[in-house]
Amino acid sequence: MATLFQGLGVVTPLSSSNSFDSNKFLLPSRRSLSERKDGIFVVRSDARVSQVMKTGARKHELLIPNAVATKGGSSVASTSKSGHELLLFEALREGLEEEMERDPCVCVMGEDVGHYGGSYKVTKGLATKFGDLRVLDTPIAENSFTGMGIGAAMTGLRPVVEGMNMGFLLLAFNQISNNCGMLHYTSGGQFKIPIVIRGPGGVGRQLGAEHSQRLESYFQSIPGIQMVACSTPYNAKGLMKAAIRSENPVILFEHVLLYNLKEKIPDEEYVLSLEEAEMVRPGEHVTILTYSRMRYHVMQAAKTLVNKGYDPEIIDIRSLKPFDLYTIGNSVKKTHRVLIVEECMRTGGIGASLTAAITENFHDYLDAPIVCLSSQDVPTPYAGTLEEWTVVQPAQIVTAVEQLCQ
Repeated sequence: MATLFQGLGVVTPLSSSNSFDSNKFLLPSRRSLSERKDGIFVVRSDARVSQVMKTGARKHELLIPNAVATKGGSSVASTSKSGHELLLFEALREGLEEEMERDPCVCVMGEDVGHYGGSYKVTKGLATKFGDLRVLDTPIAENSFTGMGIGAAMTGLRPVVEGMNMGFLLLAFNQISNNCGMLHYTSGGQFKIPIVIRGPGGVGRQLGAEHSQRLESYFQSIPGIQMVACSTPYNAKGLMKAAIRSENPVILFEHVLLYNLKEKIPDEEYVLSLEEAEMVRPGEHVTILTYSRMRYHVMQAAKTLVNKGYDPEIIDIRSLKPFDLYTIGNSVKKTHRVLIVEECMRTGGIGASLTAAITENFHDYLDAPIVCLSSQDVPTPYAGTLEEWTVVQPAQIVTAVEQLCQ
């Protein structure tokens, strides 16, 4: 697990690759399908309903080659029936507001995040409640206010930097890569950078190429940074709170078309793990790995697949860096087939990195080549019909599963 472990005042980076030490995790030789199924015990859960994560709850767990082990102590079941409905952007705001109330070091900065409430109203009302010093409107200068946020994190604050659009944060790429990801290491552990960088991205409805970028692949190669993508109001709030409490810099990806999704979330406080995937739908025939908006395209395709007699297992990977190879690996060892569905670009995208990680660690369990459905390597067209052609559609997912399971 590529994460940071703190001890005796020094933070030691583990391997940044999503792979296991081959000396510790020796996979058995290729066996027949029936033999492998006999040796697998599946732990099924729907994280949206039954899992309430606490920050730091997940420990470094061994991946058992011959069986799926229960995750001891990594989650507790939620028995509460109470809750309240929120839209996704409201869930983000509620998580942010709770953390600002809990910790006076948490502050927000970005363009129009103050009394305007943010372009998508994630920070609406926070300036009135917490004041202009903790909810700071900035000039249109991403490199400046992102650098300012990193400096604030170095001095002990916990800034949440909003990019009005993820594409604009390319102007701050130098600050994010050379400062945000590296300062902890280049200072010999003297500085921590507990900063959250968040904002909307993804292909919207005719927002044009500049406002429809998928930048996950741009940031995944930066050492020292964690990345998560929310897809429901439940995990949006939980990931927001976890990201703010993390001692590491975290980039939280939100999708512009998911802000108005509504879901009932618990009244009691909960915090999700930044490094765990979510089992959306248990299945037997094929593992479908996805995240963000594509989760809903996959679920739409799953209805058709079930009617055709297929039983897909759907996992929202959520943690884009590092990958949750525990959950993913256990699923691969059960289904032996993998389909990756992403909105990111095909060349050098999240799917490419995920394919490499699965191949490196679980090749012996695959009965078919990994299939990856990604967006086309073109700037997103403005025309609506052309825009749809660049993004994976449910019918393509159905076809891919049928071909994989032949």
